[in-house]
Amino acid sequence: MPRQAKLQFDEVGYWSEVKLDIVKEYAQKYSEILTAQKKKTPLHHVYIDAFAGPGVHISKTSKEFIEGSPLNALLINPPFRDYYLIDIDHNKIKHLKGVVGNRPDVHIYEGDCNQIMLDEVLPKVVYGSYRRGLCLLDPYGLHLDWKVIETAGKMKSIEIFLNFPVADINRRVLWRNPDGVGQSDMDRMSRYWGDDSWKSVAYNTQWNFFSIPEKEDNETIAEAFRQRLMKVAGFTYVPKPMPMRNTSGAIVYYLFFASPNATGKTIVEHLFKKHGQRR
Repeated sequence: MPRQAKLQFDEVGYWSEVKLDIVKEYAQKYSEILTAQKKKTPLHHVYIDAFAGPGVHISKTSKEFIEGSPLNALLINPPFRDYYLIDIDHNKIKHLKGVVGNRPDVHIYEGDCNQIMLDEVLPKVVYGSYRRGLCLLDPYGLHLDWKVIETAGKMKSIEIFLNFPVADINRRVLWRNPDGVGQSDMDRMSRYWGDDSWKSVAYNTQWNFFSIPEKEDNETIAEAFRQRLMKVAGFTYVPKPMPMRNTSGAIVYYLFFASPNATGKTIVEHLFKKHGQRR
């Protein structure tokens, strides 16, 4: 019998710790607000983590274990009514289950989050059933299907934090010479973006000396994606994303927030400003 691979905990940079703090602080406010809603039928609010991982990471700064987004959410008080945690990695799921224990309000899924989200999780958060959800979509790269984002947006019951992995996109897809990009990487980009309109966004009409179209900057591409979140996915409020930078100042990804309500936007803009200068 082949030996099973050992679980490797992710080492995360300070920018990931900033993201974890932002999501944790927002989740606290979100749960407080929805718990306090005075309605004849109380709102049933849930937390969703589509790339949950093992529940803990190793900090590159301190070299110590730190709590990941699922455990941060489980510590929120007042608590969410249900938690839906997903990951495709068997060892990470096994560790997560061991950390969480046997809790009836925590539902853990092993498999492709795109299918699980569409088939199992999002149908449980229907607006007309007084369900609401806060969802973290933090893929390891271009591993997310636009259908998940668009479905969440059109439901009007879901708020999302979303990792737009610009470093992975630049490394694999948005080359100075697009003719060298592999078809499989272009297909993954189209799946994440929702169609191939990213090509017209990423490259402008100016051609350089070598007859190659000039690539647009990261900010232009991120803004085009923000517009898609509003105009195509149907999220009403999408503030400017927060660029998450590494120690050399390069943007690793943009942290997006998208919501059907103005209160969420106001809170997140405050959190982005509060944490934006951390190093």
